[in-house]
Amino acid sequence: MNFFATNAPSWYASLIKPSFAPPPAAFGIAWSILYPIIFITFGIVFWLAAKKKIPRLVALLFALNLLYNFAFSPIQFGLQNNLLAAADIVLLLATLIWAIFAIWKHSKVLALAQIPYLLWVSFATVLQISVTVLNA
Repeated sequence: MNFFATNAPSWYASLIKPSFAPPPAAFGIAWSILYPIIFITFGIVFWLAAKKKIPRLVALLFALNLLYNFAFSPIQFGLQNNLLAAADIVLLLATLIWAIFAIWKHSKVLALAQIPYLLWVSFATVLQISVTVLNA
């Protein structure tokens, strides 16, 4: 299975996008900022769970979020499946919201640190659903 199709940039460029779609460079900039935040904060969550300072279920929510995050690009750009990518990003957003609520009572700092990620994923969810509908 080819997870990153060689024609992915031209395929994505050919899709109908809503007027609020950012230029492709914006995605790289956003993720360059977000991935260090995710790496550090999720790492702390996993460390706290390993030390039994928070329930493992909290860490599981963060792990599921990572799974959906890492699955998005192969689905969107490898399989070139907008509908499946839309389903994935909705699950990504849902697990992020659930994870924020789950970590809140243990660490408000870790919960609040997810706000930039939450804002971007919320925007990306609206964008992906719009792209999916426009190209159905």
